[in-house]
Amino acid sequence: MSLRIRLAALFGLGTTLVLAGAGVLFYLQLRASLWRSLDATLSARAEALRTRIAVTGTSPERALASASPLTQLVTADGRVLAASPSTETRPLVGADVLQAAQHRTTLVTVRMQGEKARVLAEPVNVLSVGPVVLVVAAPRDITDDAEDRIRDVMAIACVPLVALSTLAAWWLSGAALRPVERMRRQAAALGVADLGGRLEIPPTRDELAALAATMNDLLDRLHAARTRDRAFVADAGHELRTPLTNLKAELDLAQRPGRTREDLTEALSSAAVETDRLIRLAETLLGLARYDADPDQFVYRERMPLTPLLERAVKAAMPAAQGAGTTLRLATTQAVVLHADPDRVRQAVDNLFSNAIRHTPAGSSIDVRAELTDLSANGATALPAVMIEVRDRGPGFPPDFLPHAFERFTRADAARGRVDGGAGLGLAIVAAIATAHGGHVTAANHPDGGAVVTVVLPLGESGPRPPTA
Repeated sequence: MSLRIRLAALFGLGTTLVLAGAGVLFYLQLRASLWRSLDATLSARAEALRTRIAVTGTSPERALASASPLTQLVTADGRVLAASPSTETRPLVGADVLQAAQHRTTLVTVRMQGEKARVLAEPVNVLSVGPVVLVVAAPRDITDDAEDRIRDVMAIACVPLVALSTLAAWWLSGAALRPVERMRRQAAALGVADLGGRLEIPPTRDELAALAATMNDLLDRLHAARTRDRAFVADAGHELRTPLTNLKAELDLAQRPGRTREDLTEALSSAAVETDRLIRLAETLLGLARYDADPDQFVYRERMPLTPLLERAVKAAMPAAQGAGTTLRLATTQAVVLHADPDRVRQAVDNLFSNAIRHTPAGSSIDVRAELTDLSANGATALPAVMIEVRDRGPGFPPDFLPHAFERFTRADAARGRVDGGAGLGLAIVAAIATAHGGHVTAANHPDGGAVVTVVLPLGESGPRPPTA
């Protein structure tokens, strides 16, 4: 069932309930008003007769001779002392009403000759007789007819009113939902490959316009994510194709007849190098995918000293640096304890060292230092943090590359990236590790030449605060 039908049905049901409640209340008020009017008329008649009988001393027969029909004076034993013309000589009410009326005014409804009548009975003192009961009655046919007519009019009038309200709700809901239907058609028309589709925002400046704007923001984010995913898959496939092609070529050469043992050994060594490259690339892609899925599960924090980790990283990278004709210099650092993931921090440091060694000319050095600092985020109170800085003496980053230095599959020199083994993921994984720890990373060019990459990580649950000036 469509929302429009449900809204119209609910509005019709609500209108029915409101009309029924209002009609019942009006009917009850009207009936009570008619009954009060009839009772007031009976009271006025009884007051006039009681005054004539008790004050002027008129005999009961003369007093009731000109009275309205259905008027009687009845003794306590049920004998009719006097009655108005055309009124029966037997009492209009029963003995129980007569007994109650001897002490107070009593109003009851009785049936007379098959019709209902309203009766007022009250005590009155007749000089020649003593205490008797004055009975004044009036038929209820007029009030009953009025009640019936009002009830029939309300019942008949409710049907077209409910129908009109339902039609009005149908029309109003259709007008209100028309922008929603238009947005639905536009969303259904968006193709899988459509990266620029947007929904039309209605000019109403209401909740539907806000919904359309929110949907457009969502579409923009989805389109951007899809674009990134497509680029990521394309770049990953391109990066994987080169080592796989090299590996297949080496294996094909190894299978050729007449190959010597030295040739086979060289082919296997080259295949092992390409395999290691594939493993590193796969691990990096897996790490980035894990970070995209859940940054909180990307790192596993524990209490770790920073200086021993840097010393081990420098020692491990020293052979590669010496092979490139450079050296790594670790400045003396203050003892710092982090609440971080040792493996991820080591991975980020290794990537920075590898990137610096790749771009540092022979005969120069790479400086590594760490010092305490403060980390401010979103205007909150500054948190104690540590800054890890790696500076090389190479050509530095091209100015147009700096804004994209930490994007995936980006290289400062795209023409040389794959030749020397770079896939453009080293700085991207460093940025992911820093962000997952609640820190950040920056890239810049040193005034004296060379590139500087700085990683800032919060100390977390432990570690000393930096001294204040």
